[in-house]
Amino acid sequence: MKRRKFIATSLVGASAITTGFASNLNVNPALNKQLFEFREYQLRFRTDAADLDNYLKNALIPALNKLGVKQIGVFKETSKTEPAKIYAIIPYPSWQEFQSIQEKLNSDKDFLKNSSVYNAILPEKMPFSRISSSLLMAFDRLPNIIAPESGSRIFELRTYEGQNEDAMKRKVSMFNKEEIDLFYKVGLKPVYFGEMIAGSNMPCLSYMLVFKDMEEREAIWAKFIAHPEWKVMSQLPQYANSVSNIIRIFLEPLPYSQI
Repeated sequence: MKRRKFIATSLVGASAITTGFASNLNVNPALNKQLFEFREYQLRFRTDAADLDNYLKNALIPALNKLGVKQIGVFKETSKTEPAKIYAIIPYPSWQEFQSIQEKLNSDKDFLKNSSVYNAILPEKMPFSRISSSLLMAFDRLPNIIAPESGSRIFELRTYEGQNEDAMKRKVSMFNKEEIDLFYKVGLKPVYFGEMIAGSNMPCLSYMLVFKDMEEREAIWAKFIAHPEWKVMSQLPQYANSVSNIIRIFLEPLPYSQI
């Protein structure tokens, strides 16, 4: 089976496999919560990502936009890690529309035409070694992605792991009921919040914040940590031991990113 066909088939299969997860998340259709697909492209050592950029910019993103998937973000890490990675966040309008959009995408003539060069890349010339894909359900408190204003900016991607499902459920509740409101009070600007329903590091949640620069980031986080509401909230017994590990990555948008 060719690589691109396998990837497309896997995404459709992921929707069916994770249907069972949806029933456990108490998805409320009235909230119109988005489903996020988070992709991580691991680039080959010292390779040019131009072919991948061209595919994302000229084939995948325009096709998804045409199908109603807007505000697609594509990023690279601010640090020079090896192997380098490219990250993409794709916000589908709803859980219900995820599979239908995948099916329409795979039969879209313009998408297939614009993907032809990408699909013809030889295995040894492929700019990435693998794609890791995760699915996240948007939080009740922040049901849709929020694209920040244009201009110079950095993004902080944070993943919170919990030691079990109950711990993660309590942390999600903490954000929905109290913590996101405090974010806004102190000036933290969320892009999205999502609970992982299929992917690595489960159980976990992931969220993204945007800042003008690192100086602003340091100042606002210091304000948050010192805030009286956080000091009270962080000591409440219902939220105790809800996070076992935090993973932090700093990103900058690629020129064609819609976020």
